[in-house]
Amino acid sequence: MQVTSATRYVLVAGEASGDILGANLIAHLKLLQPNATFEGIGGPLMEAQGFKSMVPMDRLSIMGLVEVLGRLRELLGIRKRLYEDCLANPPTAFIGIDSPDFNMPLAKKLKHAGIPTVHYVSPSVWAWRQKRIFNIKKSVDLMLALFPFELPIYHEHNIPVVCVGHTLADDIPLESDPLEARRSLNLADISGPVFGILPGSREGEVSRLAPLFIETMKQIKQHQPEATFLIPAANKERRLQIEKILHEANAEAILIDGKSRVVMAASDAILLASGTAALEAMLVKRPMVVSYRVNKLTFAIMSRMIKVPYVSLPNLLANETLVPELLQDEATPDNLAIRLVQTWKSFITDQSIQDKYLQLHKMLRKNAGEKAAEAIVAMLEDKGK
Repeated sequence: MQVTSATRYVLVAGEASGDILGANLIAHLKLLQPNATFEGIGGPLMEAQGFKSMVPMDRLSIMGLVEVLGRLRELLGIRKRLYEDCLANPPTAFIGIDSPDFNMPLAKKLKHAGIPTVHYVSPSVWAWRQKRIFNIKKSVDLMLALFPFELPIYHEHNIPVVCVGHTLADDIPLESDPLEARRSLNLADISGPVFGILPGSREGEVSRLAPLFIETMKQIKQHQPEATFLIPAANKERRLQIEKILHEANAEAILIDGKSRVVMAASDAILLASGTAALEAMLVKRPMVVSYRVNKLTFAIMSRMIKVPYVSLPNLLANETLVPELLQDEATPDNLAIRLVQTWKSFITDQSIQDKYLQLHKMLRKNAGEKAAEAIVAMLEDKGK
């Protein structure tokens, strides 16, 4: 691979899942291009790889159509600054990692200015707003997709695409030992069922879901008094937020700083928000219930636009209902408690679901970071960079 001291990448990741992908990608780009530098917007995992973030990644972590409006001016200001910085000092390539509503408009302008653009994580054009594919074609020189079912629409529109799999599938072992996970959390002596409770990593997400999930815990505790609940907190702010909600609800749980994957592995069953966490729980091979609530207007708009029957990645990958999804009005403490206990008990005896989890895990194991880095470098060589 051709290496120059001027190789410089601008990457933008807007949430924790993007930080994981970005860190893995940077690590493999550095193997191919040891003199490369990396800057833009990212989280602590990317920063640990030598990445320089111009603003905290949390500033981009907003969920929902309505919720974005309150922060629109700030978001537009950040994007303008990135654009102007890239024009003043053009990078070797711009790499947007997920967060398409933020990254795609920026990529489009940068591509028009002659800067190679890559998008890592396909927007859900196969699920909703399918006409976005025309804008994607104007915005990116290379799409890095995570899942095989995403490729056909890009092939149909002659957009360069590579399926790289998911770095989580590479990192997570095919078997996860719950006793080992509990020992690592100093919880080896726990008796009774252990439920992992994951209300998300964003402030708004936690404010909506944590009260609901904690009331669910209380419902379960009435019928399973020996149950233990583990809640991972993404950072110090989320820990304080969850502690306050627990106190107000007069509920008890063991809070763990970070280590959400270890919490999943230590659990008998998991209640979580939809998103990458559901994929991670599938890869850890634990039964789960997926739930989500958003602003009512946001949900009404999105419900009319979504073209697929599922929201969770395990169900989308399997094209069947592997895990229960209780969304919006269906997401009540009673419903969630009943379904979580049912799912836990049935998973123990239903080997077919466990086998499907394993098949999906193997399908996604492609050495994602390495494959993504090689695809980016190959694209740049084709362009003569």
